[in-house]
Amino acid sequence: MSPPLLNISGLTIAYSGAPGSALALDHVSLKMGREKLGLIGQSGSGKSTLARAVLRLLPQGASLKAEAMNFMDTDLMALDAPSMRRLRGRKIAFIPQDCRAALNPVMRIGRQIAEGLPKGTGKAEAKARILDMLHLVRLDDPERILNAYPHELSGGMCQRAVIAMMVMGAPDLLIADEPTSALDLTVRRHVLDLFDELIKPGGVNKDGMGLLIISHDLDLVAGFCDRVMVMYGGRIVETLAAAKIEDCHHPYTKGLLDCLPRFSNAGRMLATLNPQPDWMEPVI
Repeated sequence: MSPPLLNISGLTIAYSGAPGSALALDHVSLKMGREKLGLIGQSGSGKSTLARAVLRLLPQGASLKAEAMNFMDTDLMALDAPSMRRLRGRKIAFIPQDCRAALNPVMRIGRQIAEGLPKGTGKAEAKARILDMLHLVRLDDPERILNAYPHELSGGMCQRAVIAMMVMGAPDLLIADEPTSALDLTVRRHVLDLFDELIKPGGVNKDGMGLLIISHDLDLVAGFCDRVMVMYGGRIVETLAAAKIEDCHHPYTKGLLDCLPRFSNAGRMLATLNPQPDWMEPVI
């Protein structure tokens, strides 16, 4: 049996500062393969910190401890900075929440996407592959996009350009931070369909990709992902199949479900979350 793509055990992250240190992640453990895994929770629950820990992109002042943090057969904690830089983009790719800010404003889109190509790729081959990728991410008029600057594109187009950049190297794991939060419902559905197309075996990577989606939208994650992990207070408190989300046991997960607008609740105020001390205890 092949090892999981990502295997994390006992990950703890704290940020130093006066008067002491603040715990951002508290003994987090997870395993994922080439699947769609949704990481759900309120703002400040530790979702983005977990993603940045995997990428080794934590800010100064952050301390990281873990029993294990492995990507495939690679110990992420044992890698030096140059080795980690080589891993990012090629094996693990990250789509940030603000895609426009992730693009270099004075560099043409085609040149930015080309950075994901192997060194030594000829000019003609590079252009052909970039045009193919722009077509794959469903951008109309790829030739124009190739030569455009970020400010000439809409927000949705910038997002697709960043997706093209991130998957150009055919990574094994794609991490997307709130990829649909700024999109309307129609565009959101198109982006999720695009992810499905890209991560399937033979789509970009012959073996397929694992997709870790970070979101606060439980309804979206439950409808799109294979599994859901619920974070609260820096801990993963519940993990379950997305199709079984209505059968959750943790009070926080139940609270998130109760907050969702439904036709059956028409005319009634939505529920609000009232945190309780026992919410910090995970469901085994």
